[in-house]
Amino acid sequence: MTRIDTTFAALRAEGKKAFVAYIMAGDPDHDTSLAILKGLPAAGVDIIELGIPFTDPMADGPTIQLAGQRALEAGQTLQKTLDMVAEFRKYDTTTPIVLMGYYNPIYNRGVDRFLDDAKAAGVDGLIVVDLPPEEDEELCIPAQKAGLNFIRLATPTTDDKRLPKVLTNTSGFVYYVSITGITGAAEAQAADVAPEVARIKARTDLPVIVGFGIKTPEAAEEIARVADGAVVGSAIVAEIGQGKPPSEVLAFVKSLADGAHCA
Repeated sequence: MTRIDTTFAALRAEGKKAFVAYIMAGDPDHDTSLAILKGLPAAGVDIIELGIPFTDPMADGPTIQLAGQRALEAGQTLQKTLDMVAEFRKYDTTTPIVLMGYYNPIYNRGVDRFLDDAKAAGVDGLIVVDLPPEEDEELCIPAQKAGLNFIRLATPTTDDKRLPKVLTNTSGFVYYVSITGITGAAEAQAADVAPEVARIKARTDLPVIVGFGIKTPEAAEEIARVADGAVVGSAIVAEIGQGKPPSEVLAFVKSLADGAHCA
């Protein structure tokens, strides 16, 4: 049982859906980002997705691209991201943290070293968007052996022939991308999402969490009603990008979490 598994078990016992929040590590600077990270659990976040800044984020829209640029310009690195997780763990030993990003920084560090360091820092899972199932031997299987969940994305274009391959070796939860395209580009619609979530859940016992295109508490509630939870990233990152202080960002996060938990 990982922290992710334990969290979902506790939520099921309470009859609640999960709220997952994404922020970019080091955005807009280390201290502000760390303050927001530390405040997420009290704002109602069940699972934290922490972005690893990268220069060429192919799946991200302008909002998260700019967040990565701000973080990199402020000096954020993969090591500093792991250090942030370790600092967070001094205050919180239960909230799962999933690192989300691209393979290049991990490859440059070396897979074995990265996995050892991530586990030691207190990371619980990985979402690496540019490693398909055909590359499982590269990182997915070593990560599972190291005790980290490897979370895969399914999309509206993942048909019934492809879905079993996507679900193979996936653990923790399945992240369903509610729209085609990049992050923050459109709004998720519960009517479109519901049958896709049901299709995935017919093939796996893992929780299915829906992200991309959720921007308001009302949308978080609607999506959480048809899935096991909701992920919000770009809307939170946009608040940070506007220069709002951590207290205001966290108040917005709480409103989103309250919406998802009402489902």
